[in-house]
Amino acid sequence: MGWIQDYQPAGPLWLSALMAALPVVVLLVALGIARLSAPLSAALSLLTALSVVLIGYGMPAKLAFDSAAMGIVFGVWSVAWIAFHAVYFHNVTVATGRFEQIKSVLAGFSEDRRLQALLIAFGFGALLEGIAGGGSPIAITAAMMAALGFPPIRAVVLALLANTAPVAFGGLGNPLIVLGRLTAPILGMKQDQATDLYSSMVGRQLPLIAWIVPAFLVIVMAGWKRMIEVWPAVLTTGLTFAVMQYVTSNFISPSLVDVIAALAAMGSLWLLTRFWQPPTIWRFDDETTPAEQKVGLRTGALSAWMPYVILIVAIFASRIGSIIKNLPTWLDLSALLHRADWKVPWPGLHNEVIQHAPITAKDAPYAATITIDWLFSPGTIALIAALIAGFAMGAKPGLLVATYRKTLHQMRWALLTIFMILGIAFVMNYSGATQTLGLALATTGVLFPLFSAYIGWLGVFLTGSDASANSLFGPMQVISAQQLHISPILAGATNTAGGVMAKMISPQNLAIGATAIGQSGKEGQLLRMTFWWSLILAFVVGVIALLQATVFTWMIPGQ
Repeated sequence: MGWIQDYQPAGPLWLSALMAALPVVVLLVALGIARLSAPLSAALSLLTALSVVLIGYGMPAKLAFDSAAMGIVFGVWSVAWIAFHAVYFHNVTVATGRFEQIKSVLAGFSEDRRLQALLIAFGFGALLEGIAGGGSPIAITAAMMAALGFPPIRAVVLALLANTAPVAFGGLGNPLIVLGRLTAPILGMKQDQATDLYSSMVGRQLPLIAWIVPAFLVIVMAGWKRMIEVWPAVLTTGLTFAVMQYVTSNFISPSLVDVIAALAAMGSLWLLTRFWQPPTIWRFDDETTPAEQKVGLRTGALSAWMPYVILIVAIFASRIGSIIKNLPTWLDLSALLHRADWKVPWPGLHNEVIQHAPITAKDAPYAATITIDWLFSPGTIALIAALIAGFAMGAKPGLLVATYRKTLHQMRWALLTIFMILGIAFVMNYSGATQTLGLALATTGVLFPLFSAYIGWLGVFLTGSDASANSLFGPMQVISAQQLHISPILAGATNTAGGVMAKMISPQNLAIGATAIGQSGKEGQLLRMTFWWSLILAFVVGVIALLQATVFTWMIPGQ
């Protein structure tokens, strides 16, 4: 029969839930209060998780360590492979000098600081989030704005606030891909089907917020009156992004959402400024215009964006079967790529854990398989696109190899943290701890969608990553929703959408932003300037989810 999960090992559900939450509490205290590094905090949380399931849940040691090992391997392929090559792609554009061309084009766009913030913090930041994620949009856009003359702290705050709407689809759709893979067995569907449903649902939540974020940025930056002066730019940028975010997430691919929406928003803003300019040029008090701002738009502007065009074409080609239906087999590249997939049962864990009511209708073995999509993975596509773009930009093989080594060194601690976070998630899932928390949260009843947003918010605050938050809490959200007869797709999507609002206060991202402008030690100041905005925006997501669960149920895909 295998080992049977116990969802109330401490007796009362509330006491069992407190015990199950210990790994999360340890992670919160280590990161937020003790201010330990992310890898060390994750390691302590993983040790706590293993101790809880071995002692409190009575899970056999072999199953506990097998689940941790499976989570780490899952993290290597399903999360790190994608995140790493997304960052590598960006680093190739930097190493070849193409990023400097982009920087010059952005600097020559306008002398008005409000328009610069819309283009760089919101538009270009969203593009970087779609390609790389992992804090790179905050570091790069904050440094660019500071170099253009923005007050350094203000530049970071703007970068943090802008890094909200695109995060759910960041890193080539990685957060939703991870969520789909983890919860597909719970939902009883294929991984790609689950991912597409989550993508559609998030695409019916975040656009409602994305279209007001540009106005929000300018108000925080310059005040309500100064925002009204540039309302055509604010409305054009936000509305274009929101519409394309909805269209791409629902009808194309989660891997392309941020890239397409960001390019559309930047293009529409540029087009608007060809025949409209604000009545007055607004700058910060007592500043002079740096020379970089006077660089005009060059004839090489289109070539500067060539690497991103290559990436879009590569992703589109790899997903063509899901975008254009009923293609002939020989044209369906996505089907051909999927033929190389490996589906590997984890030895010693696959079907060795038994789930039961109320989590499942009847006793059922818990599958433990990893799908390795060697060619179809967005990480592989990003690697191929980086190599093609690199050679097209004149890079020699030695430079591409050196950039790969540099990226490994740059991301070594972030990758280690990812591995351990996934280890925690799998230990909690296979031990029944996640299910315990889900059952406890199910007692919130009709208000669950509101709490769902804050659960995702907590996950991103703890980990700095929407993908990691989905790994940590995604299965729990889905299980809780099933117990309450609420759409599990809505719950998983709300975990993702609510989570993005904590990016601006995550200790990891605060540190990245402060370091990027040479202001290490100012993380506390940044936190104070963004914390309440983060809470308010998470509440807005929760209210949207609550309305979708109760009033606007037609907005849920498949309903």
